[in-house]
Amino acid sequence: MTGNSKDFNTEWRKVASTIYRKPLDSKIYGSVEVDITELEKFINEKRKSGIKITLTHIFTLIFGRGIRYEVPEFNTYVKRGKIVHRNKIDAMVSVLMANGDMGSVKVENTDKLTLDEISKFLNNRIVNSRKGNENKTMKKKNMVAKIPWPLRNLFFSLYKKFTVDWGITLPFTGIKADSFGSYVVSNIGSLGLDYGYGALMPTANMALVLILGGNEKKPVVVNDKIEIRRILNLSVTLDHRVVDASHGGRLFRYVKYMIKNPHLLENPPQ
Repeated sequence: MTGNSKDFNTEWRKVASTIYRKPLDSKIYGSVEVDITELEKFINEKRKSGIKITLTHIFTLIFGRGIRYEVPEFNTYVKRGKIVHRNKIDAMVSVLMANGDMGSVKVENTDKLTLDEISKFLNNRIVNSRKGNENKTMKKKNMVAKIPWPLRNLFFSLYKKFTVDWGITLPFTGIKADSFGSYVVSNIGSLGLDYGYGALMPTANMALVLILGGNEKKPVVVNDKIEIRRILNLSVTLDHRVVDASHGGRLFRYVKYMIKNPHLLENPPQ
């Protein structure tokens, strides 16, 4: 558990969770450009030392710790009209499968991992997922796809009503209201896309989708001088039922601080 005893059910949160429906009209979009010039040097140094990390590893950890220490509101979901705080912080990291489809890998307790730990865990899971060995989410998708069309819509509606809306676990699915983790990380920049905003998947019940876009060299003013720096596009989709734009601003301030201090990710959080 994160040990946070904060009451997330403020007056406005109760109203927001009632008037908004997910994900039709409860989305907030935001984007920011961050300077990753020094961060890329740090990544290259780690790779030379044998720790195979990428921007995806870095930002998965940064957001996990940011949610734990700065904005715990992102680790919540709506259940029966109430804002519920999760017991731990997990991330769903998007993966390009061998057949060209997008899959995902769940990384548990991302707020507690170090760079070395997430490198070993995530890289191993990605290899296995691309081979189709251990991607439970994809297997469940394939199970639903095999249901005939009229019954498929009915099954999904009932499944969403029980698990997402009412918070009831259906034993034969093995999925709970918060099974998909706290947030999603997807690196579309590796696919050649510069910008993008992720969807709040109706069954995921999470408040944050992070998109890593393209990065390129740009002229930037540093200490009143123009320098060529490597700039990364970050964008998020937020669930307005549980967070506001101000929460996104607080989280991005933490992200910018950690980009300048990536060495903090080498050790377990204090």
